[in-house]
Amino acid sequence: MNIIVALLIFTVIVVIHEFGHFLLAKKNGVGVPEFSVGMGPRLITYAKTNSGHVIKLLCSQKDFENRQDWQNVTKYSWKLFPIGGSCAMVGEDEANDSEDSFNSKGVWARFSIVFAGPFFNFILAFVFSIIILSYSGIDYPVIRVVYDGQPASQSGIKTGDTVKSINGKKITIGREITTYTQLHPLTGEDVEVVVERDGKTQTFNINPHYKTFLFGFSYSTNEKESSQISSVTEGGAFEKAGIKDGDIIKSVNGEPVSNAGELGNVMNRVNQDGREVRFTVEREGSEHEFLVTPVEYETYTLGFNAAFDEKGGSPLEVLKYSFVEVKYWIVTTVASLGQLVTGRLSMNDVSGPVGIVNVVGSAIDQSISLGIMAVIMQMLYMSVLLSANLGVMNLLPLPALDGGRLVFILIEAVRGKPIDREKEGFVHFAGLVVLMLFMVFVMYNDIIKIIK
Repeated sequence: MNIIVALLIFTVIVVIHEFGHFLLAKKNGVGVPEFSVGMGPRLITYAKTNSGHVIKLLCSQKDFENRQDWQNVTKYSWKLFPIGGSCAMVGEDEANDSEDSFNSKGVWARFSIVFAGPFFNFILAFVFSIIILSYSGIDYPVIRVVYDGQPASQSGIKTGDTVKSINGKKITIGREITTYTQLHPLTGEDVEVVVERDGKTQTFNINPHYKTFLFGFSYSTNEKESSQISSVTEGGAFEKAGIKDGDIIKSVNGEPVSNAGELGNVMNRVNQDGREVRFTVEREGSEHEFLVTPVEYETYTLGFNAAFDEKGGSPLEVLKYSFVEVKYWIVTTVASLGQLVTGRLSMNDVSGPVGIVNVVGSAIDQSISLGIMAVIMQMLYMSVLLSANLGVMNLLPLPALDGGRLVFILIEAVRGKPIDREKEGFVHFAGLVVLMLFMVFVMYNDIIKIIK
């Protein structure tokens, strides 16, 4: 089921991308022999001819190419494998001097056709963001939790403060805070955090040094969800004590716990001194007690959380923050690519189709207990992420990608004449070969990660 959902998301994103190329090609008079959804043999093919509408089932390639009434008209095909789609344009990858060929059009007409694919991915991400924010709420950068004894509370930051910037980086939504610390790891130096409190701007310098004691487990970040343990760290204190994934924490040192929020508050109090802690957990309908001694751990942290969705935004705010969402994913993707180039991220951090299916499946599994709407919102959220990523990746100035084609068009605009089509075609072909080899490597890497 997860594979089907992932394929559906991927297909919608790719078809919208190709639809962008299609619309601008039609607008600029470029012939489109076929627009298709999926890959492989054609199941259904439709064409509007001079003699009327024609629908053919299981159309062979020979019939497709040789039917007289199908010449010079666009055919729309639904293919066997629901993976992606395509928009075939006249003269796109071959020498063709006909009036409706891609290369016969002006520089800016071709530029708009190529650019439309990634741009439509951004439009799709924007539309889905509107739906998500209208239903789930807006991720305002308002601090919801300040952890006791951690750097933020010691510096004077309070719950309800709105974060405006971190070290000069403007913050618009809560997730930008986490992303900033991921892309700019804390080094121990003071971090300047500007907040708005009661209509006034205040600046705090946070010393991120923090010593704590770890129990080696994780649970939901949603305060209203169950206090169930989602994972136990291998070799950690919980595992050594005998506590397992799926156990539900009912009390800590005798203090009752009914949800993740209460568990978080209790844990912030008991992990300060390294003393032994008594946990009561529910497992398969019965309760068990465990005594756990945490492990000392030193790290850097800001010590607050501001990534929570809040419902009630006006329609204008929803539109505004939908733009912000798309911008967030574009900027994050570009920044991540920069980290990859500079070596701060490794190839193990890159995911291809197999990894994406795994991530989508995990996201659906985590939300399915919350109901069908939660699953739908999770699918839309993944679509926003992947659509924005695809838009950015396609704009990279690499051969075989839309960005590589745009580079050649811009060079032509500067030179006043095109680069030899055969040479350009060779460059794109070579780029496609390298891209396919890279995808094979990424797919292999994804499989190894899942196996491990």
